[in-house]
Amino acid sequence: MATACPDCGALLSFPPLPRHCTAVCLRCRAPVESTRGRSADAALACAAATLLLLLPVDTLPLLQAELLGQSSARSLTSGVARLWHHDWIALAGLSAICVIVLPAMRLGLLVLVLGTLRLGRRPRWLGPAFRWAMRLEPWSMLDVFLLAVAVGYYYLTVVEHVDIRIELGGGLLLLAGMLTMMSRATLDERAVWRAIGPDTGAVPRDGAMGCRACGLIQPLTCEGATCPRCGQRNRLRKPNASASAAALVSAALILFFPANVYPMNISDLLGVHRTYTNFGYVRQLFHLGLWPLGLLTFWTSIITPALMIAAVAWCVLSVERRSGRRLVLKTQLLRMVTETGRWSETGPLSIVFFAPLMDFGRLGAESAGWGATAFIVMTLLLIAASVTFDRRLLWDA
Repeated sequence: MATACPDCGALLSFPPLPRHCTAVCLRCRAPVESTRGRSADAALACAAATLLLLLPVDTLPLLQAELLGQSSARSLTSGVARLWHHDWIALAGLSAICVIVLPAMRLGLLVLVLGTLRLGRRPRWLGPAFRWAMRLEPWSMLDVFLLAVAVGYYYLTVVEHVDIRIELGGGLLLLAGMLTMMSRATLDERAVWRAIGPDTGAVPRDGAMGCRACGLIQPLTCEGATCPRCGQRNRLRKPNASASAAALVSAALILFFPANVYPMNISDLLGVHRTYTNFGYVRQLFHLGLWPLGLLTFWTSIITPALMIAAVAWCVLSVERRSGRRLVLKTQLLRMVTETGRWSETGPLSIVFFAPLMDFGRLGAESAGWGATAFIVMTLLLIAASVTFDRRLLWDA
């Protein structure tokens, strides 16, 4: 069977993989296919179970906080609604899209595709549906929200000494987050594409090109037409990919400074007014001796965004200069930005839930700050830059 490398575009041919094996592109070292712990039935079961849990996770109270006899409990949807009501429209809207809307869309498409294949049917819409399920993966952040809730829970109980009780929604969120990660880990994307439509038997000796979405190898004469397997328009290279990525990463660089200088949240509890920035959080955690949480916050909130900006900018400049040096490293960095950049949303997503949660009426409340809005927009711009950029341009050198 033959396919195209998703990162460098190399046309590859290899026999069917036995169990517990991984096929790696010899040129860019990208993992092309793996049979280690992969199962379509397991992925279907995990995705279907998560999809069923989404409604109670979104609507039931996750945690309950108590301060001097006053209690407050919030669900995910009520927390987002409170931020929207207090005019934090961008923060509330983007959080709702990434944590509520897109996970439901992605899981729904995934269950629909895998369930249809399980029934032995292959309608024409199957390829485009699976392509969109894969395309929504970097933007679906239910598991990131689970980490954000865990970090916020630890901070409030250890640092702020607020009584926190886990509600039914919180337990279901833990289960849904773990099932989401298991569905990602057990999904064999290449096997699903082959089930939708077979791969090319061998790499053609004459001119050929590979679909960037599903890897199907087709003649060069098919450029501009739609891929018969996934429905995406065939392009040798994405048009204006380098310029678009440069614009997105420039906007993210501009937002990097207000995201770390402006307050992430503002506290007015018990008559004490305090503001917290990313650097302020890290400094406070180190001062209290909470080194693991401080290092995690420092890495996800400051170091990771800076590395993401530097990595995408380096790759864009490399394309403009047609540099052929360290191509494997640049490709791996772009892959890392796409796969791990979403975890930088831990900071603003924790604000999205815990700022509405810490509302105790006359005793005071917490609200979001402009730093949280700048941070979530910055991170989404970086993910968009890594997705927009065509990694095959690096290898044209």
